[in-house]
Amino acid sequence: MTIDKSWTTIRRRGSSNEFWNGLQHFLQMAKPFVNDRGFIKCPCRRCLNNASHQLEDLESHIFRNGFMFGYNQWIHHGEPATGNAGTTVAGPSGGIHERDEMFDVLDDIISEDVDDDAVGGPSSNDQYDDLFAALRSELYPGVSSFSSLNFLVKLMHLKVLNKWTNKSFDELLKLLKLAFPKIDLVESHYEAKKLMTKMGLGYSSIHVCKNDCALFWKENSLKDTCPVCSESRWKLQSGKRSGKNVPHKVLRYFPVGPRLKRLFATSKTAKLMRWQSTGKSKDNDVMRHPVDGKSWQEFDKRHPQFAGDVRNVRLGLAADGFNPFGNMSLSYSMWPVVLTTYNLPPWICMKAEYLMLSLLIPGPQSPGKDMDVFLRPLIDELKELWVHGLDTRDAASENSVFRMRAALLWTVNDFLARSSLSGWSGQGYRACPTCNEDTPSMRVIGKTAYFGHRRFLPTNHHWRSNLQFDGRTERKRPPRRFSTTDILEQLRRVKTGIPGKHPSYGGVKRKRGDDELNWRKKSIFYELPYWATIELKHNLDVMHIEKNVCDSLVGTLLADPHKSKDTDNARHDLAKLGIRHKLHLFEDGNKLMKPAADYTFSDANRRKFCRFIRSVKFPDGFASNLSKNVA
Repeated sequence: MTIDKSWTTIRRRGSSNEFWNGLQHFLQMAKPFVNDRGFIKCPCRRCLNNASHQLEDLESHIFRNGFMFGYNQWIHHGEPATGNAGTTVAGPSGGIHERDEMFDVLDDIISEDVDDDAVGGPSSNDQYDDLFAALRSELYPGVSSFSSLNFLVKLMHLKVLNKWTNKSFDELLKLLKLAFPKIDLVESHYEAKKLMTKMGLGYSSIHVCKNDCALFWKENSLKDTCPVCSESRWKLQSGKRSGKNVPHKVLRYFPVGPRLKRLFATSKTAKLMRWQSTGKSKDNDVMRHPVDGKSWQEFDKRHPQFAGDVRNVRLGLAADGFNPFGNMSLSYSMWPVVLTTYNLPPWICMKAEYLMLSLLIPGPQSPGKDMDVFLRPLIDELKELWVHGLDTRDAASENSVFRMRAALLWTVNDFLARSSLSGWSGQGYRACPTCNEDTPSMRVIGKTAYFGHRRFLPTNHHWRSNLQFDGRTERKRPPRRFSTTDILEQLRRVKTGIPGKHPSYGGVKRKRGDDELNWRKKSIFYELPYWATIELKHNLDVMHIEKNVCDSLVGTLLADPHKSKDTDNARHDLAKLGIRHKLHLFEDGNKLMKPAADYTFSDANRRKFCRFIRSVKFPDGFASNLSKNVA
């Protein structure tokens, strides 16, 4: 008699009578085969026939976790063994060790797709068959401590940590096959990578125009030429396309949704994803996490439905360029775009293992004004996560399914990257994005200087009347605060430019009109429904600012000719402004003399300062050995 097992693959278990009736039939069939203590092996996706429970517990386990994949002949539950009978996972007498850690890994991966019709894609059986086959397989006959899958995952991890090349990995696999002929292992890195992609968290390769005009994606995915500049999508040899199509540039896109779902798939991280609601500071004057800040609280007030579920995800975005080749003589700028999850506690959310790489923007030039072209896939997914969300299994709430939504709160970057992301140019007379059109600036020798910092002082502060700063008293109040309406009105006046760097299209420099101020574009972030009302859109990374200010300050104190800001041009500027007369340059015969300033160290004080720096001790790993860099 044929047993109907189709119910074991049903995903919507809670609303399926077929699943419930099939489960009851299975329990009745298994009832005569319990042991003398009333226990029987549990074939749920978590126990995998490695643990035994009472019959009533089997019902709740299978209903909550689902029926295990690959257990097609129920030899432990009353079905006669025929042919090659066996369970999906061998017990202690044969096959892999029952405590193989990859059980939990696969269980977490599979649980992401359970009861989630929005994801689509291949069925769970098709997707995970190869993984379960590698999990069932012993690495070597008689070795039960390692499954083939477990060994391969650890080997791939070593490859990443030690920066092995693909070729060296292939050579290692060949050596292992030669030394251990019976070893159950893949043949190449290519096969290993194909198997690993079935564990999820892969990426998409999106071709890019050589001039950064457009992505060959969605409506442009089948085109062979750029829709903006008409340049070929493919590299050409002698004016003709080579035998194999090789794109000029490839953007790597790492989808955010599956990575967020993975954080909720394990009970440990799922509990941490609620920290922002339980761990925030109870002292109104203390800020230890962004949840304690005004911007976060204002966002919650504007979007109470989103804030109502503490599991909804808050994200921050960081981007900057680097040279991947480590050779500074070779000009190349690759830009990673990284997301951090602010639901996590502050001591975890900035750890490398919890940062999510979302985009890897290719060089050799930095994206500059064309950053929005590369951000398109990420912004589209963020809009989807805000409007529709994703059905997500929460391991911290008895594997209940909820609709997870996500919002991008702000970006974190240096001043140059901020210009690319925000659309406000960080150069010129109106470079300050906060002061906007009220930026106080003047032209000095060789550069633009920004002044007027006394405006932030109290109106009765004595420095406001001091003429030594710029020769004038300061009576202005702090710069006005620009509202959302003001900014949107400014952006409405900005003309839409042509993207890309083609010399005949986007590469043509366009002179901005006076009404456009310092805006180069309306940033793609404004496509997010909530972005315009966020109070703090772009944060500056203080690491660069602190380093540059420290270098300039120490260089000026020590009168370092290479790093001091007290240059001859600066002294000429003082003369033009008619201030600090004792610091003006003067002629002594045929020489131009530079008076010593009160803020520079004497030779004796320089030696004292250097001796102090040499004596400073830091904990191991906190800083480099400064004594080696002090003369």
